[in-house]
Amino acid sequence: MSTDTVIIGCCGANLASLAFALQRLGCDAPISEDPERVRRASHVILPGVGAADAAMSRLDRAGFTELLPTLTQPVLGICLGMQLLFDASAEDEASCLGIIDGRVDALPQAPDLPVPHMGWNQLDIDAKTPLLRDIADGDYAYFVHSYAAAAGASTRATAEYGVTFSAVVEQDNFFGTQFHPERSASLGATLLANFLEL
Repeated sequence: MSTDTVIIGCCGANLASLAFALQRLGCDAPISEDPERVRRASHVILPGVGAADAAMSRLDRAGFTELLPTLTQPVLGICLGMQLLFDASAEDEASCLGIIDGRVDALPQAPDLPVPHMGWNQLDIDAKTPLLRDIADGDYAYFVHSYAAAAGASTRATAEYGVTFSAVVEQDNFFGTQFHPERSASLGATLLANFLEL
């Protein structure tokens, strides 16, 4: 697949798995922490693992907090990367990128619902988005997270884990998945292919 896709390397772990998932689609996506390289890309992926405040600090030090909201090409946030697109996170009371209105809060804990939420969960598709083309309501994706955003105007799919939360979001050229597409088998491959075709 012929795109100039770049993976932002500041906040990720398991970046190799994401790069391999893209390679299987014919896309060799470099991992970069250079804002100018990211600015020139046709598609940008922001993965994230860890705490929101620490991730925002790393993005700020690398010069991305001012750049990211100005991008006009398709941008995909994954897991914490999706959460960073929102205004704020309850995790460390972090201020985030402010691209999507809303706040990310901790998942509620219960004896039968341990946190972090880890494993396969069904998607409830709420609205059409090109990111979910050929993905059906009720299909399963792989999640690993302790925080989530409530459903709002940008929500395109939700999932349930004690509460209903945003699993896929879209606002203008910004997209996000709370789940890990690189770990979500055929659903994840379909979603990444759809993103590369935007």
